[in-house]
This record gives sequence, structure tokens and C-alpha cells, in this order.
Amino acid sequence: MFEQFDALLLARIQFAFTVSFHFIFPAFSIGLASYLAVLEGLWLKTGKQIYMDLFKYWLKIFAVVFAMGVVSGIVMSYQFGTNWSVFSDKAGPVIGPLMAYEVLTAFFLEAGFLGVMLFGMQKVGKKLHFTATLMVAVGTFISAFWILSVNSWMQTPTGHEIAANGQFVPGESWMAIIFNPSFPYRLIHTVIAAYLTTALVVGAVGAWHLLKDKTNAHARKMFSMAMWMAALVAPVQIFAGDMHGLNTLEHQPAKVMAMEGHYESHPDGAPLILFGIPNSAENRVDYAVEIPKLSSLILKHDLNAPLAGLDTVPIDERPPVGIVFWSFRIMVAIGFAMLGLGLWSLFARARKSLYDWPWLHRTAILMGPSGFVAVIAGWITTEVGRQPYTIYGLLRTSESASPLAAPAVATSLIAFVIVYFAVFGIGTWYVLRLMNHAPHSDEKGVKSIETGPVRTGGITPAIQHSPEPTE
Repeated sequence: MFEQFDALLLARIQFAFTVSFHFIFPAFSIGLASYLAVLEGLWLKTGKQIYMDLFKYWLKIFAVVFAMGVVSGIVMSYQFGTNWSVFSDKAGPVIGPLMAYEVLTAFFLEAGFLGVMLFGMQKVGKKLHFTATLMVAVGTFISAFWILSVNSWMQTPTGHEIAANGQFVPGESWMAIIFNPSFPYRLIHTVIAAYLTTALVVGAVGAWHLLKDKTNAHARKMFSMAMWMAALVAPVQIFAGDMHGLNTLEHQPAKVMAMEGHYESHPDGAPLILFGIPNSAENRVDYAVEIPKLSSLILKHDLNAPLAGLDTVPIDERPPVGIVFWSFRIMVAIGFAMLGLGLWSLFARARKSLYDWPWLHRTAILMGPSGFVAVIAGWITTEVGRQPYTIYGLLRTSESASPLAAPAVATSLIAFVIVYFAVFGIGTWYVLRLMNHAPHSDEKGVKSIETGPVRTGGITPAIQHSPEPTE
């Protein structure tokens, strides 16, 4: 019994470790692919060289990040067969086709056009090259679509039937499986998070180079674009997160109880606990700092609305409160910090000092990695809050693992830790080195993408660029 528990815990740690690494790269590449499409589109529309310089600057970074995302993602599918074979056997008829659709649509689309995007400017012409860039951006979104559909079905399973052998099989409509109750909210929330994550990285790089030289037009442009994104999209993300939370309250109430730290039911209005130390042994939050009835107002839009607590949930069906409680607060705190940075940038822009306030730039640098922290905290909230189930309410995590001995799982976990930190540590170091290089005119792209005369149906027009004024 103890050995089985150890093997299960190690398998969960291993999956959490590998998926955390993997999640970082798609969260960046989804937003960066769209940013590249915007930059190339602006270059085609305006003819300004600065946009192509920034396109080539970030294209090199995208190539490395995309490669690390693909490599780290391959491991995930293997783990379904090694550590989670029971889950794969039971849920395979539902999640298998969805993951296959992701390969057949998103991955093939990305793979087909990525080479053109990276190396094809001189070969295919600027318009077809832009089409390739758009297809890569669309491919990253489609990939998120299918993967999040799978995850959302595990959170809010619908549209399936349970066969006599215990397998989950599709029901009458695949649409009910794909567009399960939590999927639209999770898709919007996650994709916006990817865009904000990218914006903060771009803003941090721009701020870094502004601190060195505030007259750098390229750094000014990327910093300005990133701050617009933070200012305009952060409020949308907070609203989307609120809607996602209301959906979670409807379909996974125990998760929300853990997020809020509500061990006890509140029949006449629940407080919003800002901080505290969850104490599951005593079923209370120690040293709680709370605002009376605000949780009921947020979740039910009524100060006096009753909210059920974990005292209504059997002990063996409660998620780990401490982890969910704090990961949720980290995510929310970073979200409001993003909003604050965006508002600060609007104030600086109104004062015509966007490029002249060093403390704004230092704060932007500090916030650079915060998007990654937020998406990991959000993932922890979602996945740990689903416990003790892999398929919510239907299949427990303890019933999903492969019958492996603890030493076997521990060996693979150690190997993953060593290889991941070595490979992705070097990759991350190289990305940071690329970012440390200041963008400039005539930026060299991947294998020196050129923007001079390009072939377009046998015609080789010279592309004229107007100089970019200093903002």
C-alpha cells in the first residue's frame, strides 16, 4: 500500500514537472506568433523598415521557443502510456481522437508553414510569406483549441457514455464533448494569458534597452506596443477570469471553495479572505485577513447570498486547500499587477514620458517573467483543484495510474529533471542572450532573411521603406 502511494505521488510529481516546463513555451509561442504576424502586417501596410527589423529580431527568438515547446510536448504523450496507462485505456476513446485532431490540424499546419516563415522570404515573395506567418499563428491557436478542449472535458465531462468495460466512449454528438461547459471560458482565459505573457516579455526587453539608450527607436516601438497590450487586454483578462470563476462555481464548486478558503458554509454572505494560512486539520484559515460578504458579492452578485463550504464536501473528495488557495492568489495578484502596469503606462503616455521614466522601465523588466508565473499558478489552481479526480467526479487519480513500482517512476523522474534543466536551461540562456542584443536597423533574421528585392511571379520590385521617426 505504501509503495503504491509513493509510485502514485511520484507519477503526479513527474507529470506536474514536465507539463509545467512545457506550458511555459506554448504560452510564449502562441502570443509571439501573433505578434510576428502583426509586425509583418504593419511592415507590408506601411513599408516602414522598423517593423521588419523587429520581425526578424523576434523571429529568431520564436524559432528557439517553438523548438523547445515541441520537444517538451513530445514527452507528455509518452507519459500517458507509461505512468497513466489505466487513464489512457479508460479515456482513450474520447481524448485520443481530440489529440489526433490537434496533430492533423494544428501541428501539420505549423510544420507546413514554419519553414516558409523562417527561411522563405526570398523564395516565395512577401505576400505569401505573410500568409505563412499567419498560418503559423493560426496553427498555434488551433493547437490550444484542441488541447484545452481535452483538458476541459476532463474538468467538466459531457457528451460521453460509459461502456460495460468501464471505458468512456463518445455519445451521440462529438460537439457536446468538444464544447463542454468549461471549454469556452478556459480557451478565452488561456489564450489571453498567452498574449499578455508575450506582451510583458516584449515590454521587458524594450524597457531593458530603453534603460541603456532611450533614443533607440526599435526599443521604443516594441515597448509602446507591449504597453498598449497590457493596458487594453489586462482588464479584459480580469473580466474573462471572473466569468471563468463563475463557471467553475457552477460545475466544480469544491474547487472554488478551496480557492476561497471556505471551510465552512456561510448562509448569510461569505467573506473574501485576502490572506491567511489554510489549516485543513482544523478546517479553518488561520490569521485570516478578510472583507465581510465580498465573496458572495463577487460570486453571486449579492452581499447576502449564501455560499456553501467544504463542510458540505466529503473529506476524501476535497482538493488540497493550501496549494489551491495560494496559487489562486498568486495568479490574481499578478493579474492586477499587469493592470497596474498598463494604467501606469497610459499615464506616462498621456504625460508624453513613456520613454523617459526609468522606474516604469524597471517595473516592466521586473514584470517580464510574471506572465509565466501567472500561467503556471493558474494551471496549478485548475489541476490541483480538480483533485482527487482525473476526470472530474468520475475517475479518481488513484485509479488512473499504471501499476508501476516506485523506484521505476523515481528513476524516470530523476532523468527528466536532469535532462530538462540541462537542455531547456541552455535554451533559455540562449533566448536571454538573444534578448540582450539590442534591436537595430538591418536586423539579421534566421539565416539572414532579406527584405530587398523579392520574387513575386517573376517580378522583382524593390521594397521602399520610409524611415521610422523617433516617438
